[in-house]
Amino acid sequence: MTFPREEEGRRPPARKPRWLLKPVPNPAGIRRIRGLLDELRLNTVCEDAGCPNRGQCWNDGTATFMILGSHCTRSCGFCKVLTGRPEALDPTEPLRVAQAVKRLGLQHAVITSVARDDLPDGGAEAFARTIEAIRALCPGTTIEVLIPDFKGSVEALARVMEAGPDVLNHNVETVPRLYRRVRPQAKFDRSLFILRKARELRPGVYTKSGLMVGLGEREEEVLEVMQALRGVECDFLTIGQYLQPSPDHLPVEEYITPAQFQRYRELGEALGFLYVASGPFVRSSFDAAAALRAAERLRLRQASGASGLPPASKGV
Repeated sequence: MTFPREEEGRRPPARKPRWLLKPVPNPAGIRRIRGLLDELRLNTVCEDAGCPNRGQCWNDGTATFMILGSHCTRSCGFCKVLTGRPEALDPTEPLRVAQAVKRLGLQHAVITSVARDDLPDGGAEAFARTIEAIRALCPGTTIEVLIPDFKGSVEALARVMEAGPDVLNHNVETVPRLYRRVRPQAKFDRSLFILRKARELRPGVYTKSGLMVGLGEREEEVLEVMQALRGVECDFLTIGQYLQPSPDHLPVEEYITPAQFQRYRELGEALGFLYVASGPFVRSSFDAAAALRAAERLRLRQASGASGLPPASKGV
């Protein structure tokens, strides 16, 4: 599959810049996580999506679990996860995820999934049961779910929110102008609706979204997306560099400089996000607990009447 460029005449970057070079990870930590995943028959977005932070996260003893199988019903131009006929649902998967969370001793668990447009609820029940299973086995663990848009179903979203995640994450991924190339089966307004409705259904839950940059977007478009996210009271924002996972995926149009990522972080802070992670290797679930910790510290300080608080944000 060949993807056309958004702007004729734009040349692809010749090679990755130095700030995108990563050290080779220690294989010992990778073997430990790999063994646990094989034993419990679990998928991770770290591996299936080709995340560049996998080595670091697995060496730190953490992973982002991907439920509902390994095949997605959508075909986004940026994503390495396989598109195809999904597997049958496994009713034991929620418990196996909870067992992995317990054995790893995770203080903050992140659960995502493939898109399952073939299911009437888009997989919402599986998310809810996974949250409930983790709560039962690991009552002190905070839980973040990175959900698909459920085709805009309020009933599906309500089932997830009823289970009580601490953070509800749904990524807008890119700017609206690029949706036809990047997310052809998604809608920007629908994603905003999901984030807004999550806030209405459970006001105490933090909401979160993320963007990839380097796909041909302009700074003013990124700012407009930030403003739209704040318009639906989104709390946390992640911004990272898009990296082409294979020659069959969308090409990188630009490698964004660390200085530009810093600027995006400052713009996000100025708009009022509780936490902004912006940097070349930032991914939606990377160091996810940091956002929750920062927001809780901010909430406690505000409750005590403290003033002059620094922004609870960072670049990675």
